[in-house]
Amino acid sequence: MLAFGPYISSFIDQVIASIPYFKPELTLVITFIAAIIASLFLDRRWKKSSFVITFAGMALSGCYLLGQGLSKVDMVAFFDMIHIDPFATSARMVILFSTLLICLFVQRRHQEDRPLGDFYAVLLTATLGLNLLTMSSNWLMIFIAVETVSISSYVMVGYFSSSKTQSEAALKYVLFGSICAAVMLYGLSLLYGFTGNLNFDASSHIAGLMEAPRVLISLALLFLLTGIGFKLSFFPFHVWSPDVYQGAPTVVTTYLATVPKIAVVVLLSKLLAAWLSVSFYFSDFLLYVVIIIAIATMLVGNLAALRQQDAKRMMAYSSIGHTGILLMAVLVYQNNEANVLLFYLSIYALMNIAVFIFIDSLENALGTTSIDSYRGLGKQFPLLFTAFSVVLVALVGLPPTAGFVGKLLVFSKVFEQYQQFPTFGLLTLLIVGALTSVISLFYYFKIPLNAFLKETAEQHTFRPSRLLLGIGLLCTVAVLLLGIFPDILLSLF
Repeated sequence: MLAFGPYISSFIDQVIASIPYFKPELTLVITFIAAIIASLFLDRRWKKSSFVITFAGMALSGCYLLGQGLSKVDMVAFFDMIHIDPFATSARMVILFSTLLICLFVQRRHQEDRPLGDFYAVLLTATLGLNLLTMSSNWLMIFIAVETVSISSYVMVGYFSSSKTQSEAALKYVLFGSICAAVMLYGLSLLYGFTGNLNFDASSHIAGLMEAPRVLISLALLFLLTGIGFKLSFFPFHVWSPDVYQGAPTVVTTYLATVPKIAVVVLLSKLLAAWLSVSFYFSDFLLYVVIIIAIATMLVGNLAALRQQDAKRMMAYSSIGHTGILLMAVLVYQNNEANVLLFYLSIYALMNIAVFIFIDSLENALGTTSIDSYRGLGKQFPLLFTAFSVVLVALVGLPPTAGFVGKLLVFSKVFEQYQQFPTFGLLTLLIVGALTSVISLFYYFKIPLNAFLKETAEQHTFRPSRLLLGIGLLCTVAVLLLGIFPDILLSLF
């Protein structure tokens, strides 16, 4: 203890100097405490108190983020464990905006016998972990952030469980996630043993990777990708997604399919940018591993989605297929094309939130998420299914939607990389990406096909939640508007 005496003062000074740049996350921590207090004492008198506190806290955190974005802060804090730059700030804003939409979703779609205050507290914890993921360059901080998000996700999946199917989904998620976390931790210990440094962008860390034995460093990389693959649900760590997405409440499925992926994609982008900046065996091996995973993920996700007759399960495999496109977008960032990556992530979040809102509205009315149950409903509810169809067109990547612009930008940047470094892997990635986008047309269009071109004798008179339908319609309008004027969003990044 005495040996650290001379350094305590400098440690405290550095922590104090870092706090002003950590205001968005400190706001989330304070809101987390306030949400718990509201759940214990205020929700009995005013049921929406925890929701109002959570929403207001996130909005305030967003204001601090906006200030960082306008000032273009670029600095390291907390002993070089986090790096706050414009890329991380923009990513956190996308995460926060998506989470705010999820909060509205939760408030309108919940079971009366389950208090929401605790759920909002868990949601805030997950948001804090995701923010740390976008800023972290230190493996210890990354693992803590990943586990914070994972444990919060486990709780959310099981929180609203009211049936055997939902409980089974939560159990599968916990077991598979725990195993992947343990494997990832072992891989991180190997990396630290080889390099003696926990910052993946440090020169000493990269030098250690260059000197390490090839077989062992390759094994450590595969272990590391196990943890990242679990959060992104790319092949072969995707097996939990269909069961969990189908079994979990739709609002939780919406969260799992969108928000965590944004943070993990940003982390993976920074990791690849640091390790691929130096040409050596490990960087070449990592590049080809990512390309192979992206190709396999697109093929498995889209081909499996063709056979699905349940909307949530189909969207689970669709999410897996889109993860392959996200990995293509990760490669784009290697040329510092952060605006393209952030644009696609933003559009991805909008499209998926809108789709799951429509699925949830129909599930609450019909009691099922079977695609066959949508027969003839397009004529009874034209506004809902028209918006639903537009978003599905965007997911395919057809004009004039933002989904088309996003895919066009990603494919164009990957093609530019292929022209600079013509390799068989990049060419195959482009071809498979184009083919699987065509394949996705066949399963996405099952929904408008059943809704508009098939008849049903049943008449339904349900009224979707005006708030949720309004959010879904706004997301649809945004997808169309950004497809025609993409510079509105691109200029912000």
